[in-house]
Amino acid sequence: GTSYSAIHEHMTGEGNRIFEEIMATPILNDAAEIVQVIEGIRDVTRRVGLQEEVRRNKEYLENIIVNSSDMIITTDLQGKVVTFNPGAEHMLGYTQEEVLGTDIEALWKAPEERRRLMAEVKARGFVNNYPTTLIGKDDQEVEISLSLAELRDSEGHVLGTVGISKDVTEENRLRRKLIEREMELRKANDFMNKIIQSSPDAIMATDMKGNIIIWNQAAEETLGYRATDVIGKMNIDRIYPPGTAKRVMQMMRSPEHGPVGKLRSYPMVYVRQDGEVVEGNLSSAIIYDADGVETASVGIFVDLEERLNMERKLRQTQEQLLQSEKLAAMGRLTSQIAHELNNPLYGIMNTLELLKTEISPQNKRRKILEMALSETERLSEMLRKMLSFSKPDEETKQPSDINNILDEILLLHEKQLREHSITLSISLGENLGPVYASKNQLRQVFLNMIANARDAMPDGGTLTVATRGVEDMLHIEFSDTGTGIRKEDLSKIFDAFFTTKDSIKGVGLGLSVCYGFIKDHGGDIRVESHPDSGTTFTITLPVH
Repeated sequence: GTSYSAIHEHMTGEGNRIFEEIMATPILNDAAEIVQVIEGIRDVTRRVGLQEEVRRNKEYLENIIVNSSDMIITTDLQGKVVTFNPGAEHMLGYTQEEVLGTDIEALWKAPEERRRLMAEVKARGFVNNYPTTLIGKDDQEVEISLSLAELRDSEGHVLGTVGISKDVTEENRLRRKLIEREMELRKANDFMNKIIQSSPDAIMATDMKGNIIIWNQAAEETLGYRATDVIGKMNIDRIYPPGTAKRVMQMMRSPEHGPVGKLRSYPMVYVRQDGEVVEGNLSSAIIYDADGVETASVGIFVDLEERLNMERKLRQTQEQLLQSEKLAAMGRLTSQIAHELNNPLYGIMNTLELLKTEISPQNKRRKILEMALSETERLSEMLRKMLSFSKPDEETKQPSDINNILDEILLLHEKQLREHSITLSISLGENLGPVYASKNQLRQVFLNMIANARDAMPDGGTLTVATRGVEDMLHIEFSDTGTGIRKEDLSKIFDAFFTTKDSIKGVGLGLSVCYGFIKDHGGDIRVESHPDSGTTFTITLPVH
């Protein structure tokens, strides 16, 4: 006695599917018996189509939720879990039955963070790619990237929220590992840079075109260029003599100078920014990439200026020692010769003096006799110098004023120098302090310097005598404008019996004796000279 309806499907002549709903409603009498049935038919094709589309869409969405590898969780307005897909099960380790109906905040590591996030969702309607952490079944932390939005019905009423999350735990682990690796590389790079910058030797590197890419502090100090002025701005050719950079690369590529790609301790000169040349040793290498292709070159330059200066001083000391040994040997020889000749020579001189008394001054033979006596006296003077050379006067040294000694000598010789057309220029320093010396020996040295200067200016000139203090040393300079000394003779002028004068003027003992006197006083004599440009002798003595 109840109403009944059924959906009937049939095909039209055109092949279209038609859905019709057949409805039957019974009419009953007083005895509840069916006396009549009212039937109706209506086309429900559109309604059935919409229901089918809704079913398919629902099935499609359910398939997405079930098969998605992402975690999809929906909650109601109280925060209770409504949907918990297999992706969520796999990610957190819980089954759907364990989670449905529970409070979603139980899954959050920081529940208060979700509350703040929900306030933002209510304000904006959604949040995308929010990084946070959930707690899995075994208290395992799962890092996720969460996109959260409000869930609404067809009329726009909020039903809850839907969250879709991607597991970024491994991605974050790799990212952190990469960051740690980058920090390690940065530390290693900083440490390597500190090593390069702290090196006492100049370190420089270039690309294969010669453009400078590394320039440490020692390179700045050694070559004068600042790193900011050369890195990426200057080619290495600038600091090499012409053609040298190319030759260095050829040597590194050749097996003749060691392993290919390397050059060890090769003597090298660089040109400083101020134009000065720096000497040293270069060790360099070519840098290759993983495929063996040349990418750069690096060089370490050891500045040997100090070492070379020490070697020069050592050679100078050795030469001075040799000179002293030569002087000592010559002294012993000359002493023997002088002593052997002195006695007969004095006999000859006395005989000549006696003969002078017997020959009248008007006699022609008297002039010949005087000439013989003069030459004998000259020979005696030579022997005296030889004895002085071999064994200087053992005079008591005492504090002496150099300026006073020079004043006395120059006063006596000024007239003689003027007669030789020589102008005297005097520049004596003040408050020089005394030297501990033998006055007579210093007089002999200064007289010899003046005599040499006079002989070097046969046509006149200027003799400059100057004194000055340099730290704890006193400098006495004798400068003339004379003929000068040849370069090849400079190293020999202090040798005994070496002279550039005529044999009549000397036998070459003057400077040797002077050198010995000054060395005995703890000083030194230096000479600077160029042919036709004059000569300067500089005597240095320690201040007492």
